[in-house]
Amino acid sequence: MHTDSVVSLDIGGTKIAGALVDGSGRILVRAQRPTPAREDGETVMRAVEEVLAEVSASPLRASATAVGIGSAGPVDASAGTVSPVNVVGLHGFPLVERVRRATGGLPVTLVGDGVAMTAAEHWQGAARGYDNALCMVVSTGVGGGLVLNGQLHPGPTGNAGHIGHICVELDGDPCPCGSRGCVERIASGPNIARRALEDGWEPGPDGDTSAAAVAAAARAGHPVAMASFERAAKALAAGIAATATLVEIRIAVIGGGVANAGEVLFAPLRRSLQDYATLSFVQSIKIAPALTGTDAGLVGAAAAATLARRDAATAPAAG
Repeated sequence: MHTDSVVSLDIGGTKIAGALVDGSGRILVRAQRPTPAREDGETVMRAVEEVLAEVSASPLRASATAVGIGSAGPVDASAGTVSPVNVVGLHGFPLVERVRRATGGLPVTLVGDGVAMTAAEHWQGAARGYDNALCMVVSTGVGGGLVLNGQLHPGPTGNAGHIGHICVELDGDPCPCGSRGCVERIASGPNIARRALEDGWEPGPDGDTSAAAVAAAARAGHPVAMASFERAAKALAAGIAATATLVEIRIAVIGGGVANAGEVLFAPLRRSLQDYATLSFVQSIKIAPALTGTDAGLVGAAAAATLARRDAATAPAAG
């Protein structure tokens, strides 16, 4: 895809990861710090700077020509700011300018974490070879990104494809985003577990109430656990079908921790999609698990930065 390396950052509510990614998508150097999510923006930025300093200590850093950032959102690529819901200190924080300074003036590209994952999957994962794709992260939240006409489509602010906040239940539960009945409010890991607990599922002796524990119970045939995943699958199917109807995607790739449930999620998702994707031009959507794993954010941020530099280099001159 490219020959120069890219400094890559993956910023989330739990960890801040950094890497040097080469032209084939290999991670040459990596560093990580916990995200001080309850602290102010300057404290979070210090953790970012520590990660960048550790990556930059490698002699391989000299080959880097750009920086890519994939961040929990929402982000505003046009303003260079981030406002992660779960990292309050970064709300409105001028991350792009601060990272540019910390890396000696390298050009910086900012996208949402769902868009970064999409870039990784289109480059090296399950969406490779597809000109029109939706890629989703189903985890603590639900995010996503789009590939349209063979190109990553982050949108003006870097948030395009944020399927987690499509409304699929008009009178559904209030969502932290301010809307109601969002895909995320039904299909994210914490909400799958919440629904199962509310409906009578009880955790095992270890007290684990995570979505992974609900998935294990569903695999064992627990009806309430199975029903919670069925409901999540319906919400995802409705969101995917709505997206496909709007922009004619050919594949939907699902990653994130909830996707590790395997067929507990994917089997009802494929069944439910038949109920929602009914028009002739959306009936053949493929559903596939993501392939790039936990490094998707880092690899995808690097891909997004490289694509941005390529597009800037080929854009016609103004005037």
